[in-house]
Amino acid sequence: MTSSTSEQNLCSLLFETSPNYSTNLQTLLQLIEQTNTNTIILAHEVCLTGFDYGNMQKATDFSLYATEELLSASKDKTIVLTMLEKREGGIFNVVKVFHNGKILHERAKAKLFRLGNEEKYLREGDNESFEIFEIDGIKIAIFICFELRFKELWIKAEGADVILVPSWWGKPREEHFKTLIQALALMNECYVVAADALNTECSAMSAIITPQGEVTLNGNKPCLIQKYNQKNIALMRRYIDIGIN
Repeated sequence: MTSSTSEQNLCSLLFETSPNYSTNLQTLLQLIEQTNTNTIILAHEVCLTGFDYGNMQKATDFSLYATEELLSASKDKTIVLTMLEKREGGIFNVVKVFHNGKILHERAKAKLFRLGNEEKYLREGDNESFEIFEIDGIKIAIFICFELRFKELWIKAEGADVILVPSWWGKPREEHFKTLIQALALMNECYVVAADALNTECSAMSAIITPQGEVTLNGNKPCLIQKYNQKNIALMRRYIDIGIN
């Protein structure tokens, strides 16, 4: 089933990842149920398990189970999150786009956060897998947390209508996060949807930014929703023409 871009909504989620994987999945599914059809829903990075390095087998097994649950929950909706998965003899942090009961897009995180020792436990994806894809005619790009700091990926995202940023972003650098996601919207004259965890070590700065650079933070809302408006993108790109087609 396809829908018009005029019918789409954007949703950023904000919730805490607990040590209980099943509880996290139920929290996510309950928030998904609160949204209307034709909504692009973004959850934070590794929202179901966290970076549970001491239980990697358990985390990757749970990702397989959760994948089946999310395929079912994505009927007439789009759900975006990252999961820890075993692939090619290693463990990767994989972003998955569930859309109308199928996996529409997926790729491994291309830039691991060495300050958090991610490279000791995870394998890195590659820049070539970073690409713009479409959901019902809307051009989408995804930055996974630390990838937000790499300008070569900003270039690859040029032309996207919506940029999604699932993150587990450290609270000491929360101003960096807010500045970068706002700048990303202004540079691309597009919508940016960011989701961070509510955990104490994280920025909790889930937000939706318009093509005009207007930032709306989730605040105390676990589910922030805005209507997607293609005209806002076209008007901004016409008003300040920087060559984005």
